Amino acid sequence: MLTTLSIKNYALIEELTVSFDNGFSVITGETGAGKSILLGALGLVLGKRADSTFLKNSDQKCIVEAEFNIHNYDLESFFNDEDLDFESSTIIRREILPNGKSRAFINDTPTTLNVLNSLSEKLIDIHSQHQTLALSDTNFQFEIIDALASNEQKVASYIRGLSLYNSIIKELEELKTSQSEVKQQHEYNLHLFTELETADLKVGEQEEIEKDLDVMNNVELIKLSLTESLQIVDDEEIGINGLIGLLKSKLNQIAPFSGEYNSFFKRIESVEIELKDVIQELERSNESVSFNPAEIEKLGDRLQIIYDLSKKHTVNSISELLEIKETLSEKVDQVENSSRELSKKQKEIDKIVADLDKLAMSIHKNRKSTIPKFTKKLQLMLKSLGMENARFQFNLSFSQNFLSNGKDELKLLFSANKGENYGELKKVASGGELSRIMLSIKSILSDYIKLPTIIFDEIDTGVSGEISNKMSDIMQQMSLNMQVMSITHLPQIAAKGNHHYKVYKEDIQNRTITQLKRLSSEERVNEIAEMLGGKSLTDSALAHAKELLN
Repeated sequence: MLTTLSIKNYALIEELTVSFDNGFSVITGETGAGKSILLGALGLVLGKRADSTFLKNSDQKCIVEAEFNIHNYDLESFFNDEDLDFESSTIIRREILPNGKSRAFINDTPTTLNVLNSLSEKLIDIHSQHQTLALSDTNFQFEIIDALASNEQKVASYIRGLSLYNSIIKELEELKTSQSEVKQQHEYNLHLFTELETADLKVGEQEEIEKDLDVMNNVELIKLSLTESLQIVDDEEIGINGLIGLLKSKLNQIAPFSGEYNSFFKRIESVEIELKDVIQELERSNESVSFNPAEIEKLGDRLQIIYDLSKKHTVNSISELLEIKETLSEKVDQVENSSRELSKKQKEIDKIVADLDKLAMSIHKNRKSTIPKFTKKLQLMLKSLGMENARFQFNLSFSQNFLSNGKDELKLLFSANKGENYGELKKVASGGELSRIMLSIKSILSDYIKLPTIIFDEIDTGVSGEISNKMSDIMQQMSLNMQVMSITHLPQIAAKGNHHYKVYKEDIQNRTITQLKRLSSEERVNEIAEMLGGKSLTDSALAHAKELLN
C-alpha cells in the first residue's frame, strides 16, 4: 500500500508531500491541472526512464520518494534475492540529476532500474487507457485466465522448461554443424591415421635401421678388414700377439731388479690379456659377418616407409609423426563418438519434451475448466454495468507446437448487442465498453489473487450516469481487500471515495506550479459541486453534491 508520496523539482511541481490511506481514494482536478504529471512522477519512482527535461529547475536535481507498507506482501524472499534490506515500511527514492543521469534507491540501498521495475510490479498497478488496449493482447488474456486457474506456478515451470529445451536444441544444432564439418575431413583423416597406425613406428627406429644398413651395405670391406686385422695380431712370425709375448719375456727377465721394470712387465701383461680378448671378439665378429640380401631389402623397405611418411607430413623425425598420429586419433574419435553424443542430446530433448507436454496438458485442462466460470462472472458483472447483452467467446485449442506459455492457442471474440456477430474485441468494442470490461476483469481477479495497489487512470472514460455509479461501487468493493485509487472526471465516482484528493494549478510569484491536497469534508462538497455545475457554485449544485456524498 502506498502511504506517502514526495515530489521535488519535477515538471510543474516544486515540492509536495501527500499521504494516502487504505480503501478507496479519488483524485480529481481540471483538465491540464497536472494529473498526468502526478502519474509521471510516480512512474519515475517505479522505474520508468527519465532525463533532465523533467526538471522544473534545471540547476537542481529532482527527487521522487514513495513509501509503501508491504507488511502483508510476502516480499522477504525478493529482498533477500536482490541483497536489499527488508523493511515493512519500504522507501523507494529516485533522483534525476541536472546532467540527466539518474539514481535509484530502495531503503537507501542503491539499485538498478531492472530491480525497481520488478519490485514496482508487486506494489502498484497503474491502469491507463494503454492497458485497456492490452485486452486485445493474447498474452494478457492468458495472464488473466491463468491467474483465475491458479496456473502461475505451472506456467513458470513450463517457461523454464521451454528455455532449457530451446537451449539444448541450439546445442544439438551446433553439434550437428560441427560434426558435419569434421566429417568432411573424416575419411582423409582416417586414412592418414590408419597409415601411421599400420606403420607401427618406434622412437629411434630410423637411426637404428640406418646404422644396420650401413653395416650390411659394407659387408665385404668389413669382412676383409676383420680378416686382415686377425692376421696382423696373430701371425706366427710378425703377429702383434707373438711380439707382445716376446716383449713380455724380455721385461720379465729384468722385472726383479726394480719396481719400475716390474711395472713395465705388469702393464705389458695387461695389454696381452686385453689383446687376447680383442682377438676373440674379432674372430666372433668375423664369423658373424655375412652378406644377407633379403635382410637388406627388408630394412630398406622399412626405411623407405619412414622416409615417405616424413615427407608426406613434412616432418623430420618419428617423434613428430607420432604426435601427428595422436592428433589424427582424436579427430577420428570425435567423429566416431559423435553418434553417442547426438544420441545423448536427443535423449535429453525427449525427456524435456515429455515433461513439457505433460505440463502443457495440465495447464490446458485448468484453462479449459476456468474459462466458462470466468465468462459467466464477467458477463454477469458487465450486465450490472449496462452491458446486458455482452457476450464473450473464448476459443481455446491445444496445438502441436510449444508456444511461449503452453501449447494453447486462444482467440477472444466479443459481441456487445443481441443479433450482432462476434468479432475481435478491439474492433467491435467502444472505449467505454473496453473500460467497463477491464474494470470487471480487475474486480474478478481481486477475488482470486492478492493484487497490489491499483490506480485507475480515467477508467470511467465514455461512461456516465448510473453506469458510473455501478463502476464506483465495484471499485469501492475492491477497496475492501486492497488500496484503490481512481483519477476521475465524474462526480458520481468522486463522491464514492473514502478519501478525496485534488490536483490543481496555482500562480505564485509569476510561476505556475501544480499542487495536490487532500480535501476536507467542506472542500469536498465544493469540488463535487464544481464537477456538477462549473465554477459557479449554485445552491442546486451544492445540494446535489451533498446528496451524492451522503
